[in-house]
Amino acid sequence: MRLEAIRRRAFWVVSHLSMGLYRRIPIFGTLRASVGIIRAGERYLVINRSDGRGFSFPGGLAWPWESEEQTLRREVAEETGLHVMSLDLVFRYHTSIPVPCKLAVFRAEAEGHLGCSWEGRPEWATLPELRANITVSQNPIVDQLAGWARPPNGSVS
Repeated sequence: MRLEAIRRRAFWVVSHLSMGLYRRIPIFGTLRASVGIIRAGERYLVINRSDGRGFSFPGGLAWPWESEEQTLRREVAEETGLHVMSLDLVFRYHTSIPVPCKLAVFRAEAEGHLGCSWEGRPEWATLPELRANITVSQNPIVDQLAGWARPPNGSVS
């Protein structure tokens, strides 16, 4: 347990330092990232982040040579221990919070056994839990999910 606490604290330090520096000196311009929406019934897989920024969907920053799909597969494996079996691009958007970034959002199916990483602990969350705890930069994803959950044409069933 002590090692886990050290790893989580180290991620907090690295995350806050790197985001703070990149906000001031964005030497690589707009970054690229991919995130995955992995759903089980009415719950979504998220990472309860070690840096205190709340929940985030599994995913992360792309290496310069990686495609969006490769990035998603690598990041999901690193953060959750799961292997992406299929994925479909849903949409892309740009955010400047906390740093300039273009995000590709995928619906994904994954299998395997969940595990933690230094970045955080995987958890299953409902839409209201996402709305209350998602990191600010991923609010557009939750907005999209909320739209999917509404009946068409505003009808109530």
